[in-house]
Amino acid sequence: MSLQSFVSPDLIRQRFSRAMSDMYREEVPLYGALMELVAQVNAGVLGSDERIARQLRSTGEIQRLDLERHGAIRVGTATELATLGRLFAVMGMQPVGYYDLTPAGVPVHSTAFRAVHESALQVSPFRVFTSLLRLELIDNPQLRDFAESVLARRTIFTPRALALIEQAETQGGLDDSAAEEFVEQALETFRWHHSATVTAGQYQQLSAQHRLIADVVAFKGPHINHLTPRTLDIDQVQELMPAHGITPKAVIEGPPRRECPILLRQTSFKALEEAVSFTDQPDSRGSHSARFGEIEQRGVALTPKGRALYDQLLNAARDALGDFPNEANAQRYNSLMAEHFRAFPDNHQAMREQGLAYFRYFVNDQGLATRQQADRPTSLEALIRAGHVRAEPLVYEDFLPVSAAGIFQSNLGDDAQSHYAGHSNRQAFERALGRPTIDELQLYADTQQRSLQECATALSLPAL
Repeated sequence: MSLQSFVSPDLIRQRFSRAMSDMYREEVPLYGALMELVAQVNAGVLGSDERIARQLRSTGEIQRLDLERHGAIRVGTATELATLGRLFAVMGMQPVGYYDLTPAGVPVHSTAFRAVHESALQVSPFRVFTSLLRLELIDNPQLRDFAESVLARRTIFTPRALALIEQAETQGGLDDSAAEEFVEQALETFRWHHSATVTAGQYQQLSAQHRLIADVVAFKGPHINHLTPRTLDIDQVQELMPAHGITPKAVIEGPPRRECPILLRQTSFKALEEAVSFTDQPDSRGSHSARFGEIEQRGVALTPKGRALYDQLLNAARDALGDFPNEANAQRYNSLMAEHFRAFPDNHQAMREQGLAYFRYFVNDQGLATRQQADRPTSLEALIRAGHVRAEPLVYEDFLPVSAAGIFQSNLGDDAQSHYAGHSNRQAFERALGRPTIDELQLYADTQQRSLQECATALSLPAL
């Protein structure tokens, strides 16, 4: 089989994300209403804010705006995590970043499977935030052994999905018909199951330890627990959700509202109470809540210096609050965040000049027209001042541990908050995954550097 007959992993990922969206919209109709609301808000922003519209057009972001979504799943064993890594690799997705959620009372650690090159992200930015349950944090030995035994008995991948993963690995890719079948088979891993694999009493025991533990252990597979469209104005979506029959969580996670967004802001509607049956009560209906709809607004990716400042200001605001942000203290939390984040520059030029954020650089027509002139500018700053090169903010493609934990907690209920003595264990996570996770900050630095080299080449300069 020739390489030319293989479907690009980026296109397989694009197909998969669309199939996942269709499935989730069918399973969770409220998600469809959320998608419609986000589309309305985005159209309004593009129609009223020429600066944002121009920026999205000039970077190509506007073409992927309606593709900009991620999902989240939770698995229970190292084998499940490692096999998911192989499944995502067929779609050109690699594990980026390590996230420890235990400090916020959530017994998992995680990575984000995504494309890593800007050209691949342009085709499909779909990512899956993937969490591994930390069974060692279950303090009841009998319950821990029970959870391990339940997880050891289940198989979350179809035999055909496993065969197609192996085929892609062996042959170097999949042809069109195999790729189509792969998407169908892979989707089964993320499908919702109304039947639990435990009794009602066992479910209650798992839930009493932590509701997320019950969600991971008690079902046939790691159902997708949310999908996420990208909005250009998350505050407007949050405000409009109730009028569309959608109940939002109390607090938008991430940085406060700004003229120039940074990193990631997220909100969601509350997890649905869904009917489930248990092995000892097949004809009666219990309930389980896990699946919800999330919205994200993405801003510029921050450098290590920028992240350090962000973390400092976030921690100061949370220390001043003295509690988890919730409905009762939402107004005070928002006020504290706005107050503390005044220390973070709110324009792209200042962020760039102070080395707080990453940018992509593009040659303007004026730069191309003057590249043969002897007296033309040759330094980056001089080229920018002369209008020969422009800097555009590099979109943040990853996640924030505190925000992820906040989303999880708001959809598990306040009673799910726990305190764990366990420490961050990146080594154990990567051992389970079977490979190291990738440093996301280095990816942004590489993208920025590639854009500088492209500008230098276009302008016939040795380097910038």
